[in-house]
Amino acid sequence: MKSGAVSCNGWVAAAALLLMSACFLKVQSQAPSTALVPAIITFGDSTVDVGNNNHLSTIFKANFPPYGRDFKNHEATGRFCNGKLATDITADTLGFTAYPAAYLSPQASGKNLLIGANFASAASGYYDGTALLYHAISLPQQLEYYKEYQSKLASVAGSTEAATIISEALYILSTGSGDFVQNYYINPYLNKLYSPDEFSSILVGSFTNFINELYKLGARRIGVTTLPPLGCIPATITLFGQGSNGCVARLNSDAQSFNKKISSAVNSLTKKLPKLRIAIFDIYQPLYDLVTSPSKSGFFEARRGCCGTGTVETTVVLCNPKSVGTCANATGYVFWDSVHPSEAANQILADSLIIEGIVLIS
Repeated sequence: MKSGAVSCNGWVAAAALLLMSACFLKVQSQAPSTALVPAIITFGDSTVDVGNNNHLSTIFKANFPPYGRDFKNHEATGRFCNGKLATDITADTLGFTAYPAAYLSPQASGKNLLIGANFASAASGYYDGTALLYHAISLPQQLEYYKEYQSKLASVAGSTEAATIISEALYILSTGSGDFVQNYYINPYLNKLYSPDEFSSILVGSFTNFINELYKLGARRIGVTTLPPLGCIPATITLFGQGSNGCVARLNSDAQSFNKKISSAVNSLTKKLPKLRIAIFDIYQPLYDLVTSPSKSGFFEARRGCCGTGTVETTVVLCNPKSVGTCANATGYVFWDSVHPSEAANQILADSLIIEGIVLIS
């Protein structure tokens, strides 16, 4: 069900799933944990970074207002959003009462590790050069941190319990957009050396290697997001739209091509790794539907983000406490800044994600 999250049927399905989850939780009320999985472990970029970049020397940070203004205690945690990310909302739905901490933060210690950890880093990607360019944490380094996490988890929970948490945890991987938008499209070296199709193949190769390594380390339930409609992001329309206010077709075509390759790679991985359960979380269609028909889901603005002019702003450079024009209420905006969805849009993406990911928690 790819686009159902923005339709009446999608909302009904999401509501039904929530009811099923609530019933399950009631039955399990005497268990030590009420969550449907013991832990959530996250890798990726700014779409799922909850504060790792706060501890790096990079311009890609979101630990200052107006980021986080609609989050708990109006706190700017490092999330590139006004409020919750789609993964936060998913954690809520699965029964978590706290969110796994950013691994580089002081909170990622002791018993907090029992519910997982977040290794994502804004401006990272499948292509190691993207992370290097912006001083972010590459996927291979995120895996190295994950190995550290496993050792720390064993110290806290004991080796037997830690092994159970590792095998039954939900793993989420969300990255790839920055490889195109923040690197390939603006990097003369890359876009002269590779066609978009060739570059996609390189990224998918990195994805396959990452999943293989993660599987070797004990992961069994993995959800991976597709690329969004890259040509419908306010920043890309501004930069590559040649004055048009509509989605940039060639960028969307590149995203769709990449998504097909990811799907094919997932099929190959499931045949090769018999105990692997992997789900593709389609971000493309629900976000495309929101951008092209925002009013159907109660939004009135999809061309620009809430922060500042909303056409080029992201990170401290232009989206900051002094940004002129930042909207008073982000609930009608599909985007928070010129790249990242608002919490209201993330709610719809999360509804789609949980429906597509039911195979991972059933």
